[in-house]
Amino acid sequence: MSRKVKGGRISVIVVDDHEVVRLGLRTLLASVESIGVVAEAGSGREAVERTKELRPDIVIMDLAMPLLNGVEATRQILQVCPDVKVIALSSYSDPDHVRQAMAAGASGYMLKGMAPGDLIDALFEVHGGGRYFSPAIAERLLEHGARDEQSSGLTIGEAEVLQLVAEGMPNKQIAEELKLSVKTIEKRRQALMSKLDLHSVADLVRYAIGSKTIEVACVEEAQSDS
Repeated sequence: MSRKVKGGRISVIVVDDHEVVRLGLRTLLASVESIGVVAEAGSGREAVERTKELRPDIVIMDLAMPLLNGVEATRQILQVCPDVKVIALSSYSDPDHVRQAMAAGASGYMLKGMAPGDLIDALFEVHGGGRYFSPAIAERLLEHGARDEQSSGLTIGEAEVLQLVAEGMPNKQIAEELKLSVKTIEKRRQALMSKLDLHSVADLVRYAIGSKTIEVACVEEAQSDS
């Protein structure tokens, strides 16, 4: 497939926690001469680091990611790399997920059941400065009207701790993951619980699920591993 773009090729990072999905996307994009996959990432945190390092044109971002969810990863990427475009990729078509992704700065929202040509169209549209939604998402936005998701008011550090606590990590492991001291993690955890008026880990998990910071399947997986 041949489509020309200004400046040569569109550089892309593919982010998904399933290797088979990343392989499928890489294979699809390899069929387009003017698109090049420069890296893959299997977690939201890795996606942020690879994007800082490589500065691609576009990041294709799965929303249900371990360690750092796709919405928060998008927010962090665009804070430090505002010229990078993010296309959210998700199994979820509900308005909450769409609004959160767009509020974080995503330029498009694609469903995993999309036709392959739709993703190619999305990459070219977003690279050119536009926005692109899977047809089903675009239809819902027209029906209900797009509105910005209100921010939770959490800092980046608090949002990171929220997800990792909800995934079942103890403070020491969180400290190792974020490369911070245990004391700093304890302070962030207390600030988080105070800000949200929550009083237990179970409360934090319920809040994380309700705010779509983490998916129920991720909590169940963490519990089965413990």
